[in-house]
Amino acid sequence: MIKLIATTAFALALAAPTSAQEGLVTTPSKYSVAETIDRLESAVKSAREVQIFARIDYQAMAATQGGKIRPSQLLIFGRGGQLPQLLPNKPIVAIDLPPRALAWEDENGKVWVTYITGDFLKNRYGIQGKDDVMKRLTGFTRSLVEKALE
Repeated sequence: MIKLIATTAFALALAAPTSAQEGLVTTPSKYSVAETIDRLESAVKSAREVQIFARIDYQAMAATQGGKIRPSQLLIFGRGGQLPQLLPNKPIVAIDLPPRALAWEDENGKVWVTYITGDFLKNRYGIQGKDDVMKRLTGFTRSLVEKALE
């Protein structure tokens, strides 16, 4: 499972900050990668009934294998509210849930936060008739990221 999460997060980390990749939001952070994720973790913990499922430090993981990469950390969090509405008809959407945010450092030392939106899920899985769920998912993730970046 960690390998699959790592692959997904690595793909998100490759998103260029000026790219127009539909469904991905990339926002600059004035904090380091670790502090950005610390702040996001704090925002998640302060939200009602939201759980942190995993925090993955890719730089530390690479170091254990003798590799060296720029700082990048992924936080996976949520409360499961979208699952009953999405999974019965599209169980494969679970591969991109629960919500997550990736803080990563580019080649110039600038830190960014990237997360997927409900539109990403809608387009990727052909989800129809769930626009309200998609908007709530995006708003939920965006609000936590914005709080972390204050």
